[in-house]
Amino acid sequence: MTKPVKWSIMGIIALTIIGLLVYPQLKQQENTGKAVTPASGTSFARQRQALNINAIVLRQQELTDMGRAIGSTLPDEEVNLSFESSGKIVAIYFKEGTHVKKGELLAKINDKPLQAELKKLEAQVQLAKDRVFRQGTLLEKDAVSQEAYEQVTTEYEKLMADIELVKAHIAQTELCAPFDGIVGLRLVSEGAYVTPATVIVNLTKISPLKIEFSINEYYATDVFDGTNITFYMQNTDGKEQKYNATVYAVESEIEPKTHTLKARAIFPNENEAIKPGRYVSVEIKKREIKNAIVVPSEAVIPEMGKSIVYKYSDGEAQPVEIIRGLRTADMVQILGGLQLGDTVITTGVMQLRAGLPVIIDNLQKE
Repeated sequence: MTKPVKWSIMGIIALTIIGLLVYPQLKQQENTGKAVTPASGTSFARQRQALNINAIVLRQQELTDMGRAIGSTLPDEEVNLSFESSGKIVAIYFKEGTHVKKGELLAKINDKPLQAELKKLEAQVQLAKDRVFRQGTLLEKDAVSQEAYEQVTTEYEKLMADIELVKAHIAQTELCAPFDGIVGLRLVSEGAYVTPATVIVNLTKISPLKIEFSINEYYATDVFDGTNITFYMQNTDGKEQKYNATVYAVESEIEPKTHTLKARAIFPNENEAIKPGRYVSVEIKKREIKNAIVVPSEAVIPEMGKSIVYKYSDGEAQPVEIIRGLRTADMVQILGGLQLGDTVITTGVMQLRAGLPVIIDNLQKE
């Protein structure tokens, strides 16, 4: 191979290597130049895609601070009924699951021996009265001593006391309703031998109805006799039904283990639709603020110890630092940073940044 040819081949190889090294850099510069060059007559801001959002126009409204608790329904009165004496049941007069009146006879145990004893004693009453009368007449004539008169008088009084005692024992053989209410399912049958420890039936009064609940110690000073509460229960269709009740009693001290205070409210329950033993959700109104400026809690973004909301301004989102007041489950009171009539963005807040173009899909007036 001649020298000129050899040098030509070496030159070609060198140029090829240089081209392979320089070409990628030139290509990158070309692409970069295209990326940063805006289209003719089009600004960079307008190339950004606008975000669709919902917003509200701030208006004054009432803000209520509510405390929440879990409670249960209790009967106004409840008792397990049993006889005061022992014996065999001879009659049951009530029908299970029905209403009964105070004093109504519900059941009876055998009282024949007591009735016989009562007749025996009552038969002696007239004779005892006659003795007292005769001794009194003789005493007026000084025919008998004062002691003899007092003896027959004492015997008469003792006889009458014995009669009252037997009558009391007979009354103990009768089971009567101590108050108006509903009897449950009976636990014994006629012919059964019962004692005072034997429960015959449960009696409950559910109109009115009691609502028992425990509140955090934070609300201890806000719940007292006469405080109005709201409680919620699920209906058969799964929807919550709202009811109102009034507190009538509060425990005298806070429970040290749970730091809660127990209270009870009264609900009329006139149609007896609500049964005892159900769980309820209770709301306690702590305080009300009239003419408050509020935003939905989801519109507030905590950022470096500050609270930020985004305000809609000329088609763009602008961050505003706010001063917060009362916060409820779904609302935040605004004490500073916003004014009445401002439009606050409520959706997509985590995607927002200063100057981002936005389009309002739904505008709500608070």
